[in-house]
Amino acid sequence: MMFQKILIANRGEIALRIQRACRELGIKTVVVYSTADKEAKYVKLADEAVCIGPAPSMQSYLNMPAIISAAEVTDAQAIHPGYGFLSENADFADRVETSGFVFIGPKAETIRLMGDKVSAKQAMIAAGVPCVPGSEGALPDDPKYILATAKRIGYPVIIKAAGGGGGRGMRVVHNEAALLNAVSLTKEEAGRTFGNPEVYMEKFLTNPRHIEIQILADTFKNAVWLGERDCSMQRRHQKVIEEAPAPGVDRRLIAKIGERCALACRKMGYRGAGTFEFLFENNEFFFIEMNTRIQVEHPVTELITGIDLVQEQIKIAAGEKLSFKQKDIIFRGHAIECRINAEDPFKFTPSPGKILSWHTPGGPGIRVDSHVYSGYTVPSSYDSMIGKLIAFGATRDQAIKRMRIALSEMVVDGIKTNIPLHRELMIDPGFNNGGTSIHYLEHRLEEQAEARALNTPSK
Repeated sequence: MMFQKILIANRGEIALRIQRACRELGIKTVVVYSTADKEAKYVKLADEAVCIGPAPSMQSYLNMPAIISAAEVTDAQAIHPGYGFLSENADFADRVETSGFVFIGPKAETIRLMGDKVSAKQAMIAAGVPCVPGSEGALPDDPKYILATAKRIGYPVIIKAAGGGGGRGMRVVHNEAALLNAVSLTKEEAGRTFGNPEVYMEKFLTNPRHIEIQILADTFKNAVWLGERDCSMQRRHQKVIEEAPAPGVDRRLIAKIGERCALACRKMGYRGAGTFEFLFENNEFFFIEMNTRIQVEHPVTELITGIDLVQEQIKIAAGEKLSFKQKDIIFRGHAIECRINAEDPFKFTPSPGKILSWHTPGGPGIRVDSHVYSGYTVPSSYDSMIGKLIAFGATRDQAIKRMRIALSEMVVDGIKTNIPLHRELMIDPGFNNGGTSIHYLEHRLEEQAEARALNTPSK
């Protein structure tokens, strides 16, 4: 039976996004909030709202007992974790289920399996999903084995923390002389940062793209893939622009890798929404990790498929079968998403504070996912993303043109945002041609910084 009431254990635009999905399904919502978010739009719109602590995340959005207690006192039946915070925390998923609630996401054991990069890679190899050449499991303390493994793979290599994520816990090594020290340093950082000192080694691909596959799977081992997203426009491993479909990639290759991802989900008994992330180079896909949650960039997939991913998450958690099969999924058009951050557009320093004016664009194919409004104060305690601007068109060219217009109309006064950067990227030849690598934006920003320092025009 469908839930009557869901607690949303998150904040910001994703809290509002989940709330809207629930309202459309006729489900009441409970939101939890910190003292810094008491004036948030989704707090005002919720059927019930519970303050769970002060601004610091450890005392509020990462406070498991407080969130569970809020679900208990409001008689919620399920908890949706959104993305970030506790969304991929297996212990939280366990506590939600053992407390008598439904966790809207995969089972705790699945989160643990895919959260450890070593076990995730082994699971993908077993399922026939292509992986980056690397070590067979975690690296031992044997220097000879480490040196021999790197020699077999070929330099450059990258050392990664087994429990890492979000671009942290990794170190590139270009020669044998630097290898053992790099492994030692990465182990130390991994233990300190993630509580797991295990590291593994992979071939470092020099100029790849970042392409990911969206999947949905129910509890009856039905699984489908819903196309791909190109997330190559990144800075310091953080996505800036995402689009679907990926420009210039053979659709037969996409279908082949999509089917393998769906098969992997059936084999592991996956449930809910998930994303397989790949590096793509020389027409080959290499698995890097799986995110066991909804993604920030899910709207571009929704626009090209017509499927509400958040509602599907909820239906699956309620025990429903997928209402469609792979043959029913039809891809139409092109969608692009720009992440709107409260930060200096070129120095990238955070810019919290009061928004004096907030004007969002409209027109055909334009979607804005945001929780902010004129007079809203962006807190300094959390991630700088304040919204997402999405443009949809019949073609990639039309989507880019609509995004240019939308960005020209968008007004945010009182704080700095990265809108000027997005305006530049929408007329950038590299982006317009499509198929840029994950290093493109950083190289572009470095050239601009050097040009400003020399007071000469950039390329």
